[in-house]
Amino acid sequence: MRRILVVGAGQSGLQLALGLQAKGYEVTLMSNRTADEIRTGRVMSTQCMFDTALQHERDLQLNFWERQAPRIQGVGLSVAAPDASRAIDWLGRLKGYAQSVDQRVKMAGWLDVFTQRGGQLVVHGASVADLDYFSRTYDLVLVAAGKGELVSLFDRDAARSPHTTPQRALAVSYVHGLGPRPEHPDTEAVRCNVVPGVGELFVMPTLTTSGRADILFWEGVPGGPLDVFTGVKDPAEHLALTLGLMEKFTPWEYARATKVELTDAGGTLAGRYAPVVRKPIGRLPGGGLVLGVADVVVTNDPITGQGSNAAAKCAASYLSSILMHGDKPFDEAWMKATFDKFWFTTGKPVTDWTNAMLGAPPEHVLNLFGAAGRLQPVANRFANGFDNPADFDAYFYDPEDAADYLAEVSVSVASADSSAASSSASGAASAE
Repeated sequence: MRRILVVGAGQSGLQLALGLQAKGYEVTLMSNRTADEIRTGRVMSTQCMFDTALQHERDLQLNFWERQAPRIQGVGLSVAAPDASRAIDWLGRLKGYAQSVDQRVKMAGWLDVFTQRGGQLVVHGASVADLDYFSRTYDLVLVAAGKGELVSLFDRDAARSPHTTPQRALAVSYVHGLGPRPEHPDTEAVRCNVVPGVGELFVMPTLTTSGRADILFWEGVPGGPLDVFTGVKDPAEHLALTLGLMEKFTPWEYARATKVELTDAGGTLAGRYAPVVRKPIGRLPGGGLVLGVADVVVTNDPITGQGSNAAAKCAASYLSSILMHGDKPFDEAWMKATFDKFWFTTGKPVTDWTNAMLGAPPEHVLNLFGAAGRLQPVANRFANGFDNPADFDAYFYDPEDAADYLAEVSVSVASADSSAASSSASGAASAE
């Protein structure tokens, strides 16, 4: 039986450990916290997982909260005008629903399942020296802990990392009591509110430790008016700042947030980090090799909501590569090929799209956003790009591609409208 060590108990590490366990591998999992410490700790992310990522969980029968979590049916975009009204406002419909489960719920639950199924759990913050020792006793060591000392094992890939500083200041609040959007009162949706030159507010339904809730998530341009959360320790002050900024910059969202309260004392989070792509293979002092997983090697800003999605896809891709490799050694060539498979199918499309969204949108992208307000297929395609970012390559980055796409959709919608009108007229004539 092959022995594999997984370091890190987040989305990718736990999903991979549980997947390998189910296939008969002897898996050891290292976590720096117990399940109870995770469950009672502070929120860790703003995860919203789309259909493909959710399917990877279903495939492993790990979708324990699917019936309880809100079913997100769409992604909406609003762009603020200088007078704080909405210059653009639309809702794209998803082909398959998305869901968000507080990682305190999911990771604690998965950790319990891993141990219940006989997995060996080591609660310890792993060091490079630890991995140097373990690399000699395991067939493969996978590093899925995206923070701390272990990240230093993986060199920055400068060619794939255009940013050297954080591009957004992040501030998260989990709340109860948020009202519905009046224009779509019965539709669960992720709402992206863009304030040009200032930042973005994301609002999304979630399942947390106390039931259904909503996440209010500001992404502020560093040094700008949203960059005010540094040093704020009091959760009540954090929420008050969040709501004050909503009232000023996104009053349409503030109008439904006047009665919100934090879900719990651990329901806030603030910070910032620089997006980076790292080399996937870490070299230990004793000569051993370890393979980086998910955001250890591909860390993107959360502006496109891809963190947990990419992590789930990375875990599924690595699991497939491990299973197909059989009894052969997990050497450097295999590690490189395993990462490359993930990079070109998921990592690169996500990184390209995220970096594009962090910059000021060029004219053709503004045209796409504007057109989505009158052409529902454009809104729907953008929304479903959250599930499949590779689709943006066909129409989003190049002005000519965008223009050709909008012309094609305009003709298609006009034709459909004409056919519908003819059918309606024919029906009316028959009735007479």
